[in-house]
Amino acid sequence: MTSLINYKQMHHMAGNLFAPLRSEADRLACELSPEQVSFFQENGYLRGPKVLDDHQIDVLRTSLEEMRSGKNQRMNELYEIDQAYKDAPEQAVFHFLGAWMIDEGFHDILFHPKIMVPVSQLLDTSQVRMWHDQVFYKPPRHPGVVAWHQDYSYWTRAIPPRHITVWIGLDDSTLESGCVHFIPKSHRWELLPKLSLLKDMDQIREILTPSQQEEFKPTPMVLKAGECSFHHCYTIHGSYGNRADHPRRAIVLNFMHPETRSADGTRPLLEHTPLVPEGEIIAGDHYPILYDRNAPLGN
Repeated sequence: MTSLINYKQMHHMAGNLFAPLRSEADRLACELSPEQVSFFQENGYLRGPKVLDDHQIDVLRTSLEEMRSGKNQRMNELYEIDQAYKDAPEQAVFHFLGAWMIDEGFHDILFHPKIMVPVSQLLDTSQVRMWHDQVFYKPPRHPGVVAWHQDYSYWTRAIPPRHITVWIGLDDSTLESGCVHFIPKSHRWELLPKLSLLKDMDQIREILTPSQQEEFKPTPMVLKAGECSFHHCYTIHGSYGNRADHPRRAIVLNFMHPETRSADGTRPLLEHTPLVPEGEIIAGDHYPILYDRNAPLGN
């Protein structure tokens, strides 16, 4: 799974870890209910279904351990490994972008119908385009946090803000292990300044208005391994350190509307990617269309 396959030029599944849609019944089985869509629209987040079975979890865990230990020989192809982890791995969460380019399973999960169909519903668009993937690894008994933030504060060069994030656990995610917490209805707030992601958990409180302080009521998202959550790109969320005796590993997939455009043509949107001129649709091998509701099924 670490062979030199050019996964970013493969805009379809490379293997058979995930089953493609074969019929309209398959698609309907993946859809969210109207009540779930309404909850997301009202609150800015949603507890999703179980999207990975035990075999899929095992395969992805093995691949992640190969990346973490350096056994995957393609780690230099990643977009980035967070500098905070490089500087102080005993304090900062292991966080990196680009696993989909170096591993078959991490590539193919992008096309997984149990993820793509709900994302299409929540974006209210027939097509879903990739933005980028992330991995968060919290070792056992590790203090590293993911501080309160809005995803879009890091993504303002991709406009307008029509992005959705899917958080997928490779381990049980509990209060003890540092599960994600959401601030309900914070997707209705204005965009806040970009903050340091892996340092001070509560730095966001310094920039909130009195009314936002009053509405700041964290809701934990406790999930079993293989389950997922969805959230809007303005929804404030964060997670505390891992006090459990097992790791808390997660795949985070970020998607966007197919007509999202570049707001900055002076530098690449992601490290080591081609420049997308200002005003142009963000497209190409790094930002493929992953799902098209109108495409023929069974291919």
